[in-house]
Amino acid sequence: MVGAVIVSGDGRIIGEGYHVRCGEGHAEVNAFASVKSCDEHLLPSATIYVSLEPCAHYGRTPPCCELIVKKRVRRCVVGCVDSFAKVQGRGIDRLREAGVEVVVGVLEEECRRLNRRFFTFQEKGRPYILLKWGQTADGYLDDNGRAAALSTPYTRMLMHKQRAGYDAILVGRVTDEREHPALTVREWSGRSPRRFVLGGGTSIDDVLSVCRSENLQSLMVEGGRSTLQSFIDAGLWDEIRVETAPLLVGGGTKVPRLPDIDGEKKAVCRTEYADGNTILYIER
Repeated sequence: MVGAVIVSGDGRIIGEGYHVRCGEGHAEVNAFASVKSCDEHLLPSATIYVSLEPCAHYGRTPPCCELIVKKRVRRCVVGCVDSFAKVQGRGIDRLREAGVEVVVGVLEEECRRLNRRFFTFQEKGRPYILLKWGQTADGYLDDNGRAAALSTPYTRMLMHKQRAGYDAILVGRVTDEREHPALTVREWSGRSPRRFVLGGGTSIDDVLSVCRSENLQSLMVEGGRSTLQSFIDAGLWDEIRVETAPLLVGGGTKVPRLPDIDGEKKAVCRTEYADGNTILYIER
């Protein structure tokens, strides 16, 4: 997800664009295409602001750094460096070699957050991992071993919306055998994620290996306690989403132990809904 804005020397926005979908024009291409013919003479004194370093390689589209050079733009402000192996500063170097003034790192944290799944995949060699579970107010995943209805119609819709934004989804073998979850997007529009079941010969490493080879950059884990705890204990998580229902059951499967995140850079947010359910978000 990349955005670009072109600003004339006198401070007027003359072009805007963003990357709509994979394989189509990048943000810079769309921004230049939006510049009116009567404003093109302003480009040599203009600045282009782009949230991610302009690409420097031929892929599905030509390199954007060459387009910027061709348009003779004076200055380029880059939010963050692209950690993709074929870029990694090469776009910035090319611009500077061509005489374009380049400023790097403006609103860098915000720009990296925009593409945190992409950066996790590129820099850690694994998908961005969300751990998600529902629990009772007294800390159980079920009602004394029986399935409990913990989500409301609204929070269930939110969960399906979140699924639609993930490349893959995983549960453990026991959850799969007991509940036969479809793990599809039914209450939101979008594509259902690739389904994985942990156990029975399939390990966490196996799943992560498939994700790497198939370019699955995000993974939602909805498994039972042991599956969730195995990811937490291995430090394999980037975000945790816990939905708590105002329900007391007195016994059942205890919730996973939240990771010790003291001293880590993290974001914590708690949202309470009118139906009584609350959702806790923890993000590294």
